[in-house]
Amino acid sequence: MATAAPAYIAHAPLEGSARVWGTIALSAATFMNVLDSSIANVSLPAISGDLGVSTTQGTWVITSFAVANAIAVPLTGFMTQRFGQVRLFMASVILFMISSLLCGLAPNMTTLILFRALQGFVAGPMIPLSQTLLLSSYPKAKAGLAMAMWSMTTLVAPVMGPLLGGWITDNISWPWIFYINIPVGIVAASITWALYRKRESNTHKVPIDAIGLALLVLWVGSLQLMLDKGKELDWFHSAQIVTLAVVAVVGFAFFLIWELTDKHPVVDLSLFKRRNFWSGAVATAVAYGLFFGNVVLLPLWLQQWMGYTATQAGMIMAPVGLLAIFFSPIVGLTVAKIDPRRYATFSFLVFALILWMRSNFNTQADFVTIIIPTIIQGIAMAFFFIPLVTITLSGLTPDRIPAASGLSNFLRITAGAMGTSLTTTLWDNRATLHHAQLAESINQGNSAATSAMSGLSSSGFSADQVMGQINRLVDQQAYMLATNDIFYASAILFLLLIPLVWLAKPQKGGAGGDAAAGAH
Repeated sequence: MATAAPAYIAHAPLEGSARVWGTIALSAATFMNVLDSSIANVSLPAISGDLGVSTTQGTWVITSFAVANAIAVPLTGFMTQRFGQVRLFMASVILFMISSLLCGLAPNMTTLILFRALQGFVAGPMIPLSQTLLLSSYPKAKAGLAMAMWSMTTLVAPVMGPLLGGWITDNISWPWIFYINIPVGIVAASITWALYRKRESNTHKVPIDAIGLALLVLWVGSLQLMLDKGKELDWFHSAQIVTLAVVAVVGFAFFLIWELTDKHPVVDLSLFKRRNFWSGAVATAVAYGLFFGNVVLLPLWLQQWMGYTATQAGMIMAPVGLLAIFFSPIVGLTVAKIDPRRYATFSFLVFALILWMRSNFNTQADFVTIIIPTIIQGIAMAFFFIPLVTITLSGLTPDRIPAASGLSNFLRITAGAMGTSLTTTLWDNRATLHHAQLAESINQGNSAATSAMSGLSSSGFSADQVMGQINRLVDQQAYMLATNDIFYASAILFLLLIPLVWLAKPQKGGAGGDAAAGAH
């Protein structure tokens, strides 16, 4: 995040309709970006089936985007100083449209993953810069309102993602989940250029920490590959996984040493000396990893084992934003008056409650039973981002806010990618264990299983067909129990995160409007 950024150039706030159109354009770009982190979730079975790979391999469509995005985010500060806020934002939007087109045209899974990684990388500067430009469009007194409106966009997008993704997958075809970015991108880029081209920030040449960046790519990439390939290659019984683990650990160690000694580090690790920063950033990252892992798991379980279509799975996921949209502005406008640690604690308690509710699901659960926790989850989301960002950035001087925002976003995005990989791996492992236990119970002459088998036999099924049916039922129950295990463990982990939030010290005045600038 290099040297002090020349971003604090004084531009008069936009007025009237110009401010409205500016807000719409920047929000549309943010919407498109956040939408793409969730739109593929319900489409994974269709994409995997169409391209002839397993659903497990299909999760790379999500993780490749997230990891590349995580690597790009810390570079935003450096690139802003080099190219200017407006030019960099425009380049990000245009390259995002091009990579979206390439994703839709991808002929196989390898190419799709490559283009998704490209899409994630070019999307890196879009979210931080949309906030920066939006804050410059409003008077300082209305910074809270600007951020509340911006955060509502980031909450609507995950709602629309599964719904839109499911409907498009069922009614058109999965490539269109990427093609829809193109018209949105054209509108966002056109309006942004018209309004902001004369509001460019100062630029100057700053040295790039090439070695630090290379080490960052090396250890994050190795770690993610290890997590994604682990299940497929039987973890540490595979020489490839062991090699990736060693590269990740050694790369991380060298990265730490280099970044702590370099004059212009790509990541400012000295921020971790601040208790509020590390407690807030770590709590945000772990909570987001848990949240995102469960967001991926629920539609996978519904489609693979509960007979839901992509559209129906999307409808289950969609209401998560309803209460979030209502409560988010309230949180944004009151977080300066109420201790943000209380808000974050409330958020974690609600997350724990809804995950505990989901851990009691069974294979007979109906649509209403499954959707109720999703609706309640909206409350947790509203009280999640803004208070935790306020804690993380509190007490920092304005010149350090961009570096701190980039680093905390990097941790959050990386944790989201890891959450996806770990959740799907643990899900399969627990299902295998439960399958073995259930099969053993049947083999020992379980009366319910015996009567079910005799019932199927008397209905005219052959012995092989009966065993096939029983195996399918056992599989369904095994994955149901595995899903319950993941939800229950996630609920406990949310409760264990609460003390971490209270390690932060309350700040009088805090980072206020500046903190908002790093949200999400």
